[in-house]
Amino acid sequence: MDSPQTRKAGLNLPTGMSETSLRLESFSGSFRAISNLSSPSKSSTCSDRFIPCRSSSRLHTFGLNDKASPVKEGGNEAYARWWWWCTVASESQQEHVAWVSNESLTPPKPPRKVPKTPHKVLDAPSLQDDFYLNLVDWSSQNVLAVGLGTCVYLWSASNSKVTKLCDLGPNDGVCSVQWTKEGSYLSIGTNLGRVQVWDGTQCKRVRTMGGHQTRTGVLAWNSRILASGSRDRNILQHDLRVSNDCISKLVGHKSEVCGLKWSNDDRELASGGNDNQLLVWNQHSQQPALRLTEHTAAVKAIAWSPHQSGLLVSGGGTADRCIRFWNTTNGHQLNSIDTGSQVCNLAWSKNVNEIVSTHGYSQNQIMVWKYPSMGKVATLTGHSMRVLYLAMSPDGQTIVTGAGDETLRFWNVFPSVKTHTPVKDTGLWSLGRTQIR
Repeated sequence: MDSPQTRKAGLNLPTGMSETSLRLESFSGSFRAISNLSSPSKSSTCSDRFIPCRSSSRLHTFGLNDKASPVKEGGNEAYARWWWWCTVASESQQEHVAWVSNESLTPPKPPRKVPKTPHKVLDAPSLQDDFYLNLVDWSSQNVLAVGLGTCVYLWSASNSKVTKLCDLGPNDGVCSVQWTKEGSYLSIGTNLGRVQVWDGTQCKRVRTMGGHQTRTGVLAWNSRILASGSRDRNILQHDLRVSNDCISKLVGHKSEVCGLKWSNDDRELASGGNDNQLLVWNQHSQQPALRLTEHTAAVKAIAWSPHQSGLLVSGGGTADRCIRFWNTTNGHQLNSIDTGSQVCNLAWSKNVNEIVSTHGYSQNQIMVWKYPSMGKVATLTGHSMRVLYLAMSPDGQTIVTGAGDETLRFWNVFPSVKTHTPVKDTGLWSLGRTQIR
């Protein structure tokens, strides 16, 4: 037996294998052990305490590339994204990715449902069937003014109280009504061409103004100026703060003026007439800044967008039937849609970017449109004659429509500005049918 001092240093090999029988051979950049000895009938499972048995290992293929695994690749990619997210992405990038992820996971909202029936109906005897008049307006103090024959009535939406404001007498008649922006004073255009201003709270007349030669069918207030349009083709601007209230006269239409609307910033006045023209006036100019002539019928329906400056919409009468959109900064027509019937009124919702239009021949319908796609949100029917009058509640959720069938109908059309939740259809029978006078 060799002593520890004389034992030759080397590897401890399995029984029957000498050092000379073992060589290393290069194989594709890796290495494997090859034995010259014949293989035993049973594979040896012996192992040294320092070198474990590797009979089940893959050392002979260590340097080879495995075929790409989709699962591994996906895992590596996911890991790489996670690592980038934690170590590289900025806070703004993380917020953006989170927003996109939430958008993709959020299911599409169902279309908003608009009740198909009015929740209230008022009888309005002597409500005229005249396309060129404007006999209904809803104040910011939630009071509805209606011109019926020679009289003007006030209906409080808060308590349903009806008040007779005035009677013009047998020789005159009401042609238009319009509240001031704060809702305290009501202007009345008459058949004799006068304009009266009344205190709606005290039911007292505070001013009577002349200037027109014939009926005053349309009125429009901005913050301090009252514009009146007449069958005499002229537009007068009145300032009640001065004794000589008529401060300017706008001449541009060739026929009766039937539509007037100030822009939301009070800088532009849009006017429509029976001459098929839509004119846009600057506040301090007596010449129209724009003369738009694409309509082929009278232009009564006019509305400014509360969501975008310089965006104007107008509607044409029976021979035109179109709703047209305009950029008033350059006079370009942005879009046009044929509604299939006379366009009597237009109003732009302040709560959502939608438009309501009322129509005459031949369907007498009310339509709600989504802007700018002009997809139909709802079509409402109920009036038996053309829907000539339209006003919106101060909260922007309810509209009232009037027609030659001598009824006023109240519709829940738009959502609340805060929640945008669908309004509940209370039904026609819950409030019943009453009379405004």
